[in-house]
Amino acid sequence: MAVNLHIPSDDAVFPVAGVEIGVTEAGIRKANRRDLTVFRLSAGSNVAGVFTRNRFCAAPVLVCQEHLAASGPIRALVINTGNANAGTGEPGMQAAQETCRALATLMQLDSKQILPFSTGVILEPLPVDRIKAGLPGALKNLSENNWVSAAHGIMTTDTLPKIHSQRINLGGQTITITGISKGAGMIRPNMATMLSYLATDAGIAQPLLNQLAKELADVSFNRITIDGDTSTNDSFIVIATGKSGLTIDSTAHPQYDALKATLAAAATDLAQKIVRDGEGATKFMTIQVEEAKTTEEALQVAYAVAHSPLVKTAFFASDPNLGRILAAIGYAGINDLDVSGVKLWLGDVLVATKGGRNPDYQEADGQRVMKEPEILVRIALGRGNVSETVYTCDFSHEYVSINADYRS
Repeated sequence: MAVNLHIPSDDAVFPVAGVEIGVTEAGIRKANRRDLTVFRLSAGSNVAGVFTRNRFCAAPVLVCQEHLAASGPIRALVINTGNANAGTGEPGMQAAQETCRALATLMQLDSKQILPFSTGVILEPLPVDRIKAGLPGALKNLSENNWVSAAHGIMTTDTLPKIHSQRINLGGQTITITGISKGAGMIRPNMATMLSYLATDAGIAQPLLNQLAKELADVSFNRITIDGDTSTNDSFIVIATGKSGLTIDSTAHPQYDALKATLAAAATDLAQKIVRDGEGATKFMTIQVEEAKTTEEALQVAYAVAHSPLVKTAFFASDPNLGRILAAIGYAGINDLDVSGVKLWLGDVLVATKGGRNPDYQEADGQRVMKEPEILVRIALGRGNVSETVYTCDFSHEYVSINADYRS
């Protein structure tokens, strides 16, 4: 039931030189499904990551952070679906580390050169023996052309794979950018039940890549929400292999701004695809807050609207019960908000102004906009010149069904 989610054709998904991917069936939770993925990265690649802020963060998140902090070269990623290895205590940490050691032995690497990732059911022990048994099959399957297979292999409740790929010209050199993401529920910044891997064959110096990964997350994965639940496992990884021959070592490099803008657009596309495939989603909604004093208050309002079950169910029903949006703006936490200065638009329709309903507003106009699959909610606070945008979706009957039946 995904909303206008574009999947590129296989021939439009470009391999990234220096990245090989292998996908296999390990039987981690269900038989006969691809659930174990390995990335092999060429020597000289740089890797940076941004992770969940949930205090119950999963064991693989802690291991990833430890290995990245070690400042050694990262040469491989290992991803399992079906089990989150979260809420598993010390045995979970041991299982994540054992996974790294097993893959390191097979690849003749140090275990700290491996980053592990898990997604799936929380509070269940990781079947590490099944993962270890599946690793040789994943390595045997390694290929530069396995991005589509990997996009399928990292899915859980997703209905469609999420893939972005493009080639651009920078300074006379062709640069490839390809990425995948997964996520459909338990989605909210910082970040969500999402995994995303974005790779380029441009070279980016490690300190710059660390900064860039955070900035990319802030304009993409930290601007989406489906249900307001922050996951234990979310991870966003940026890989720069340097195989194109272009190397960027500072923000002053003449190609930096163009590369950053392209990577930001790629990350935003991957993030929006998660919302478009939100569990049971039928509408894709952009919540745009303008004329705020600060970024913080703009986001307060945007997320109050985006998280409101009453707002989201109204959009599912195409019911222009738009007082629910005003209520969400009012409880967003801006204590000195002058509601007489607030304006609310639904698409091109001015709904509310000067503290009340626009005299020219007709409910038929609101319903016309709400029947569209993509809807813009625009809110002007009349307090300053800061704008922020958040992406969300509606709540349908299917959302409840999916989450009620998830472990079945």
